[in-house]
Amino acid sequence: MYLEDRIYFDNAATTQIDPQVLEAMLPWLQNQYGNPSSIHGHGRVVKSAIEQARKTVASLLNTSPSEIFFTSGGTEADNTAIRSSIETFNLTHAITSPLEHHAVLHTLEFLDKQGVVKLSLVNVDAKGHVDLAHLEELLRTNPRSLVSLMEGNNEIGNLLDLNAVGGLCAQYNAIFHSDTVQTVGHLRHNLQQLDTHFIVGAAHKFHGPKGVGFLYVNNKAKVNPFIYGGSQERNMRGGTENVYGIIGLAKALEIAYRDMDAHRAHIEGLKKRMIAQFVEKIPGVRFNGDSANLERSNYTVLNVCFPPSDISDMLLFNLDIAKISVSGGSACSSGSDVGSHVLGAINVASNCSNARFSFGKYNTEAEIDYTVQTVADLFAVNV
Repeated sequence: MYLEDRIYFDNAATTQIDPQVLEAMLPWLQNQYGNPSSIHGHGRVVKSAIEQARKTVASLLNTSPSEIFFTSGGTEADNTAIRSSIETFNLTHAITSPLEHHAVLHTLEFLDKQGVVKLSLVNVDAKGHVDLAHLEELLRTNPRSLVSLMEGNNEIGNLLDLNAVGGLCAQYNAIFHSDTVQTVGHLRHNLQQLDTHFIVGAAHKFHGPKGVGFLYVNNKAKVNPFIYGGSQERNMRGGTENVYGIIGLAKALEIAYRDMDAHRAHIEGLKKRMIAQFVEKIPGVRFNGDSANLERSNYTVLNVCFPPSDISDMLLFNLDIAKISVSGGSACSSGSDVGSHVLGAINVASNCSNARFSFGKYNTEAEIDYTVQTVADLFAVNV
């Protein structure tokens, strides 16, 4: 199937790999094949490349290389932060929100069901923002808790103030983990200025390869390993490293930071253009959460609630026929008949036809115009 003539607005699910990233990876796929745990020359060359990649990531995030651990992606990194911190620090209470990615929410719900921790859900407002007053109330009652709250929501794009939450967690001696998968590579993070114990990244969210990510572990919160079976990653993650993936991740993050200001200006322009055209061409259109508020949402995500019509149930299918790839929610649940837990938590009307448009650096204004007109035409003949 040839995809060159298709429009791709599902960058929150995964992004197109940057050609510069692929170029950086190829030598480690073709020629530099040594096992980095081996002590011979082949292994030492590869080990050195991994450590250079670690230094690159740490430098961009303004932290120490000793605090960066490579993983298979965001889900493993989230699970490691949650399960290992609960085990290491003997935590009995956890706080999260009903809007979290399932890598966090399902993990904590399982631990609650098993009796490992008691789980509390912090309140969110009608737009999907965390109620910080309620969070402080929960922390006051349960001061030594694990707090896991995402910085950028993967469905509605809402942004969390990491400084505000980190300050509360520090005040009440809580452990703070943030799923930053949707923001790493799109927003700058200075870990010397954040009161976070754990953040995570996944390369395929910022034009790197799939199957590789990282976990930042603050030196003040050293935890037990999540995966045993080897001494890799300084005894924190057993298993032979995904060498070319790690090389690709570091290169992708380097490019993301180098070009971030220009790409942000470009992508914000696309998002503004889509919002304005939807408002103009489709009466009754609304935007879920705070995704249309550029001050309070990630510039890469727009979640749209279209008015009820005969095509509501078939909107994504019709867009796919028109060669436009978008999502109805979290791509990690694609194929499921279960509705979005995020939209359900903020009481989005059940008769809405919802679509998440997520943008990347390769999208164009022409693609915005074509997509909006296609949706408008669909609704014009089916109202």
